[in-house]
Amino acid sequence: MSGNGRPADVDALRSLVTRMLTALGEKPGRNGLLKTPERVAKALAFMTQGYQRDIDHLLNGALFPIQYDEMVIVKDIDFFSMCEHHLLPFFGKVHVGYLPNKKVVGLSKIPRIVDTFARRLQVQERLTVQIAETLNTKLHAKGVGVVVEARHLCMMMRGVEKQNTVAVTSSMLGEFRSQPQTRLEFLKLIQKTSVGDAD
Repeated sequence: MSGNGRPADVDALRSLVTRMLTALGEKPGRNGLLKTPERVAKALAFMTQGYQRDIDHLLNGALFPIQYDEMVIVKDIDFFSMCEHHLLPFFGKVHVGYLPNKKVVGLSKIPRIVDTFARRLQVQERLTVQIAETLNTKLHAKGVGVVVEARHLCMMMRGVEKQNTVAVTSSMLGEFRSQPQTRLEFLKLIQKTSVGDAD
């Protein structure tokens, strides 16, 4: 679940972007493109920083013993990722729920776990499973549910060119898989109006 720990090689990326611009028929030396290789290299390094993150370090002991056995949900977590097939972005929202087993995790850690896996070259299906399995393993939860809704630029800008298509994936573990009532409660709760929204 951890990354390889190595920071991106920005110099190598810069050189590759310069070559790519040339291969596309552009002139990397022209005024508008002079700093583009460096900008793209830094952007790619930022967008794939999840490879350098370690889940245990991220959690940093933020698991708290508590007698609470009702569902905990963090929904509408914004994320951005990069499709590993075309290196184009996909983005959307993640909804996470779990049933505690004598301990809970600090709420801010759940979006951080999402970001850790989103900031790698990904496919939506694997991203969904990685988030669910990580929470299940680290919390020893009675159940975990994760739903990801995303738009993919590889579908919007090329290929079928469908701008309004949303891909939805889910991973249900433990009681979220074995208990239909638990799963249904989770799915209903993540569809309700968010706090602060108009009625």
